[in-house]
Amino acid sequence: MSGRVLVLGGAGRLGRASAEAFRDAGWQVASLVRGSAASRIAPDTELITLDARDTESVVKAAQGADVVLHALNVPYTRWEAEAFGLAETAIAAARAAGATLMMPGNVYGYGAGMPPVLDEDTPMRPTSRKGTIRVAIEERLRAEAETGLRTIVLRTGDFYGGDAGGWLDRVVLNHISHGRLAYPGPLDVVHTWAYLPDVAATVPKLAAVRDAVPPFAAYGFAGHAVTGDELLKAITTALGRSFKIDRMQWWMLRLLAPLVPVFRELTDIAYLWTVPHRIDERRLAAAIGQVPHTPFEAALAAALYELGATRRA
Repeated sequence: MSGRVLVLGGAGRLGRASAEAFRDAGWQVASLVRGSAASRIAPDTELITLDARDTESVVKAAQGADVVLHALNVPYTRWEAEAFGLAETAIAAARAAGATLMMPGNVYGYGAGMPPVLDEDTPMRPTSRKGTIRVAIEERLRAEAETGLRTIVLRTGDFYGGDAGGWLDRVVLNHISHGRLAYPGPLDVVHTWAYLPDVAATVPKLAAVRDAVPPFAAYGFAGHAVTGDELLKAITTALGRSFKIDRMQWWMLRLLAPLVPVFRELTDIAYLWTVPHRIDERRLAAAIGQVPHTPFEAALAAALYELGATRRA
């Protein structure tokens, strides 16, 4: 089952990888990006250059689409200003086209009191600004689903692999050239990671069953749930050398948070590194069959190579 998909944010990490996966699955793919990002879209996809905040133009671009993928990446410091508005644009585009709206989900909405295992029935009790925004967006999607808009949310942990721009390269590997690794939390706490190529491969599989799932369908993607110790040991094994391990100085970020907006946003979700959690994906497997899954060691080795860590180390 295929068709036409409009990828909002086609030059971003998830957008480009998903566009490639849709293309390889036989879909007609349109990648919507700002003009400055045109060179970064997936090859052999249609280029549409627009500002995603221009709702009317995005709605026109979505005509003829069977699926709209909302993969716009909002920087942490602009969530409060832009996240809800961009979701409204995606809703308007999908509704006008009669398309299914797909978007990634995260675990922010569960809050600091989340249980060790998260599934589709786990209640959302946000304790952060971003969690509150995310819950509001999903409540909006549920309301739209009651009036005819089909929506699929794929909930994952932190992305790694495919490109730079996540916790792995910005924190864990940031000082690898100096023989140092860093970790944001206690080394014995389980944290959930999502290997981006596996996530991207899952998206068209979900799109293919869009007419067989509930009007609002949210699915968990298990990815790799590992402790900090397991992650760091896997990195040292993959690179064949030892490193000094640093711990992220959250107290310093909190001290500077009033002056540095990104520190304010990072400390808002610091609990994700101290509260153990993993995602159950049994309902996802029931919906699509075998879920794409690269073994952790192989996925991490590929991510390290793509980031240039193999050479830098």
